[in-house]
Amino acid sequence: MFAEAAVPIVHHPAYRAELPDGHRFPMNKFRRVAELALAEGLVPGGRFHRPRPAPFEWVALAHERAYVEQVFAADVPPLIAREIGFPMTESVALRGRCATGGTVLTGYLALEHGLACNTAGGSHHARRAHGAGFCVFNDVAVAIRVMQADGVIRRALVIDLDVHQGDGTADIFSGDPDVFTFSMHSEKNYPVRKIASSLDIGLEDGTEDEAYLEQLAAALPYVLNEARPDIVFYNAGVDPFAGDKLGRLSLSRDGLRRRDEHVIGLVRALGLPLAGVLGGGYSADIDELADRHLTLLRAAIAVQSAQAERVG
Repeated sequence: MFAEAAVPIVHHPAYRAELPDGHRFPMNKFRRVAELALAEGLVPGGRFHRPRPAPFEWVALAHERAYVEQVFAADVPPLIAREIGFPMTESVALRGRCATGGTVLTGYLALEHGLACNTAGGSHHARRAHGAGFCVFNDVAVAIRVMQADGVIRRALVIDLDVHQGDGTADIFSGDPDVFTFSMHSEKNYPVRKIASSLDIGLEDGTEDEAYLEQLAAALPYVLNEARPDIVFYNAGVDPFAGDKLGRLSLSRDGLRRRDEHVIGLVRALGLPLAGVLGGGYSADIDELADRHLTLLRAAIAVQSAQAERVG
């Protein structure tokens, strides 16, 4: 259906880890996102790009080695496991490695194709020393460090539009002139203690579509000019949606679509590669939530299709 506007999409079955019954994190959404993407014909040729689990040396480029060793051994201290919010089992550890490997692969696919999306990722609360807030490893930070180490990029931009501030990403790249971190989020939401990004925009509770999109449109040209990136990583969290369990903003579904199309369209119009990651989204209705997350994939394909038509 989308042959001329194909966007590579990355997925691994291990994105869904086993959690105790009744756990408040909607882990089943990752499997459902993949199922719905296939059913809707969003996946080129019906085949996902499947990543390998991130090896130790990749992850240690962005995180302290002692913490990486603890996760790989599924033996994280109880206090840190509590801050992360997951029991540190082998399944959870493998999920963190696969999601991270997925974002690395997404970055390389974006360099090759201009645009690529991961069906997980955006674990932006994981700091250098340890994880937090349902985030084990900071997949975007690892991907940037791997690509820098490989010499395929020098500068990177992180556009983080999850409803929560990207404190972990800001921590890892603090003082690094080659990585620009931009977070636009709910000011009064988690985390209570925020870590300064290169640019933060904290929004008032209940911010709706037009005010949100106006602030975003005003900020992005400045951000892109300051960052001068070789690649953009875009955290397309859907928790700014008005009905999200953990959000405090009031975007509509159409507002999320317009947001994603604006970001992707602007970046691609400049000829920059963009790697999209899923980010946060919370609901007891897994079908609704998975469909909401598909906004990123649909927007990427819409932008790619529009560009293909202009070139044609």
